[in-house]
Amino acid sequence: MSDSLHFDSLETQDPGQREDRLFAALREQVAHAQDEAPYFAETLKDVDANALVDRAALAALPVVRKGELIELQKRRFAARDPFGGMTAVKTGNLGRIFMSPGPIYDPEAARPDFWRIARALWAAGFRRGHVAHNSFSYHLTPAGSMLEMGAHAIGCAVVPAGVGNTELQVRALADVRPDGYIGTPSFLKILLDKAKEMDADVSSLKRAMVSGEALPKALRAEMKDRGLDVLQCYATADLGLIGYESIADEGLILDEWVIVEIVRPGTGDPLPDGAVGEVVVTTLNPDYPLIRFGTGDLSAFVPGVSPCGRTGKRLKGWMGRADQTTKVKGMFVHPGQVADVAKRHGIAKFRLVVSREGDNDAMTLKVEAPHDAALAAKLAEALVAVTKLKGAVEFVAPGALPNDGKTIEDARKYD
Repeated sequence: MSDSLHFDSLETQDPGQREDRLFAALREQVAHAQDEAPYFAETLKDVDANALVDRAALAALPVVRKGELIELQKRRFAARDPFGGMTAVKTGNLGRIFMSPGPIYDPEAARPDFWRIARALWAAGFRRGHVAHNSFSYHLTPAGSMLEMGAHAIGCAVVPAGVGNTELQVRALADVRPDGYIGTPSFLKILLDKAKEMDADVSSLKRAMVSGEALPKALRAEMKDRGLDVLQCYATADLGLIGYESIADEGLILDEWVIVEIVRPGTGDPLPDGAVGEVVVTTLNPDYPLIRFGTGDLSAFVPGVSPCGRTGKRLKGWMGRADQTTKVKGMFVHPGQVADVAKRHGIAKFRLVVSREGDNDAMTLKVEAPHDAALAAKLAEALVAVTKLKGAVEFVAPGALPNDGKTIEDARKYD
């Protein structure tokens, strides 16, 4: 880390060298997880870690989704393992244990910048000697700690403001005069509006790193008019930093210590660059070695590299949720089932549309392919075999289906 545009030399690494570095680290990570984390020792017992040389090999490993963590962790409580056997360090040797909604328990090891947030803060302009006003929660959930550790790694002092107490926070902003804000974008606006109401001088704020919710363009522009440059990062309580902005609206550059895939929702099948799908992340964190972790978030890769000179792949940002499980005629239909039907017959682009015909649910499998009566019959037969429900098959022209990550579209309307 130096006082330059980039946090370190990894950010401008040749993409091919970056891929080699990440997959060398992946092989070590999987071997480590097999040895030290009971969950991965079981689920990856037949995997040869040394064979994980590229993304195709990685794609053959199973995906564990965030929604599964609650049950996985519950099953381990009797063994006094609140993390479902996924950690590679004893619980008593951790620094903190957090409790996210679900509940899902999240470990924080006692190592500097455990969540790797410093890189994102650096891109947002935070530097040694700055004071950061941190309005993320410090209670049970990890956001406050995540951002504080990143700020400390850079050399910033931190005001641990947390959430609420708006007037007290405005007073602190006026008295301490921090250089930057950390928190949600909506609370930043609340603080600035309250400061105006109180006639408090908070003009020391010049930069902000926001996360946890969408950052509308209008709000970013409003903050710019008030003298703040606002950038955002994408992080989760399970994985830490995934991506961050270096320039507004130029995509989220991937952290240097995660491998990110975009997969078809409900499956582990990678999609081509530009296609919208579920964000699946493999973290190279040795203490919590999550391998092919399905976040449930939808996004897509942005082509090219950032104008800032960082060469990492970029995400478009949050584009919705991937779980499209839908109940039809009283039965659940899952995205993975629809994908399985299409995959059996070599269909690359498809969508199951659920609608209403009178008082009844109806399903139509739309596929981008030339009309073929024999194929239609096979697809309809497979749909019944997999979902136990009948559905029509409709062929559509190439490009007719939206690129929005949806495998199932619920088009039903009720009076």
